[in-house]
Amino acid sequence: MTAAPARPDVLICAGLDPSGGAGLIADVRVVSELGARPVGVVTALTVQNTTGAVAVEPMAAALVREQLEFLLSDVEVKAVKIGLLGASEVADALAGALALTAAPVVWDPVVAPSRGEARFVDDGLGGAALALAPHLALVTPNAFELAVLATVPGTRIASLDDAIAAGEALAGRLGCAVLVKGGHLGDGAAGEAIDVLCHAGKREVLRGPRIAGGEHVHGTGCALSSAIAAHLARGADLVEACRGAKAYVAARIAAPVRPGRGAAAVV
Repeated sequence: MTAAPARPDVLICAGLDPSGGAGLIADVRVVSELGARPVGVVTALTVQNTTGAVAVEPMAAALVREQLEFLLSDVEVKAVKIGLLGASEVADALAGALALTAAPVVWDPVVAPSRGEARFVDDGLGGAALALAPHLALVTPNAFELAVLATVPGTRIASLDDAIAAGEALAGRLGCAVLVKGGHLGDGAAGEAIDVLCHAGKREVLRGPRIAGGEHVHGTGCALSSAIAAHLARGADLVEACRGAKAYVAARIAAPVRPGRGAAAVV
């Protein structure tokens, strides 16, 4: 493990969930808890509480880029986490600004909320992925997001084997690692939640306990990607960062918070 600042800066580019269960507020909590210092910009505003999300409004892409370029001209970040984009134009803005840093970028390709009817990105997600690709170290899709990003339209992700095949294809297309999240597939060994890291032509199988009801806890994907970014910023390699983040999220799923009348939240 290489040396890193005591509290390295982690750049968070994510949407605002007013309930704090996911998005920028949750990311800040996770990054801070894991010993890094968050900086960031809001990519989209949402109308959301613990019962679901009903609307989303992307931020102006030009303003996002201006904020990031001014920030990165001053602050040396050691890792970047990208979450909800809101619009493909925001992805283009992020891609332009990220040319100012060589820090590893982790993208959680949020498509839609687990509760509610709002859609969190327009139909240009594939183009957004290609715009971000030169900067990406890791993408962390769940089964639904992986199907949307798949090279072949209409790809169905019904098993962990399906997810691995699609993840390896996506890794090859984008030229970065892909962490295939198997938590919602339900076809792993009894009592296990299995994720697979596809990187450099290899696979790393990440096993952990399957926690009853974990699929209903809000913000797990946000927390996982933010935790990975925090570990990378602190000098961990990619496999170490993914393993550490998986263990962190499992512990939080086992003891979630209940901020409102709806879903429990990971932080």
